[in-house]
Amino acid sequence: MSPTPAPSTSSASIGSMMAFAAMGCVQLGLAASIGLAGTLGSEGVAWLRLAWAAVILVAIARPWRLKFSRATLGICALLGLATAGMTVGFMKAVETIPLGTASALEFMGPLAVAIIQGRGAGRWWALVAAAGVLGLTEPWHGAADLTGVLFALGGAGCWAAYVLLTQRAGDAVDGIGALAISMPVAALAATLVVGPSAIGRLDVQLLAIGFALALLLPVIPFSLELLALRRLTTAAFGTLMCLEPAIAMVVGFLILHQVPRPAAIAGIVMVIIAGIGATRTGRRDPAQSERSVDQPASTIAGKVDSLR
Repeated sequence: MSPTPAPSTSSASIGSMMAFAAMGCVQLGLAASIGLAGTLGSEGVAWLRLAWAAVILVAIARPWRLKFSRATLGICALLGLATAGMTVGFMKAVETIPLGTASALEFMGPLAVAIIQGRGAGRWWALVAAAGVLGLTEPWHGAADLTGVLFALGGAGCWAAYVLLTQRAGDAVDGIGALAISMPVAALAATLVVGPSAIGRLDVQLLAIGFALALLLPVIPFSLELLALRRLTTAAFGTLMCLEPAIAMVVGFLILHQVPRPAAIAGIVMVIIAGIGATRTGRRDPAQSERSVDQPASTIAGKVDSLR
């Protein structure tokens, strides 16, 4: 297998812009979802996004044309459950804590994976991340709602599982093909838990809004990330993704008028620094995968933030 050529400067610049656009879509989609939560509830909005995303991805990928082993189907099913958990958990978290805080706390999931997979001193980034969490939650005077923090951390656990399962699924099948199985499972799981209470409140307008939200998050960001990863190294892409908590803070400030406290700003900066450091020391050995490194679904960075 010949090594993947380094991306050109112009190609890398385009890839970086695509990655930033993907992160912007994610946070705008989350901000818009918060606005809709007053009508459907946070769980209802999460369910509606998952349901529409399942329909869209199945229509695009047409999984019945693909071949899946029994083991791969099992991995995709678990991936769907992790997707449902992190989506619903995050929406519950942002009911009571700021978007930037919730995003940084949930980022602890993939950050933990990167730290555990790191080598030597790379694991010391966990201390920087822990200091960041203290700044975000300020437990010394209870600035953050405990319920919201717990939901965000639960979402972080699901996101960590999502990262590992996506890596496994990406090694076995095309990334979109795996999503065409996992997303319907996520939608079904959310329907069983949330659907009955939300379906009765739907109307044509809410369905249309839900479709738009599903495009904004996750369909468009996932597509942009696939394109970005054809132009960037996985290390560069993973480093860019570490900036998402800062983007979430900016979106929360501009759209939701959530003014961060100084300690929260310092905490987000620490989380970003820890994420960049862990990404640089926790890159996956290409020999662990039989797929070419230019196929994004085969790496942790290939799915650090495409679905939430």
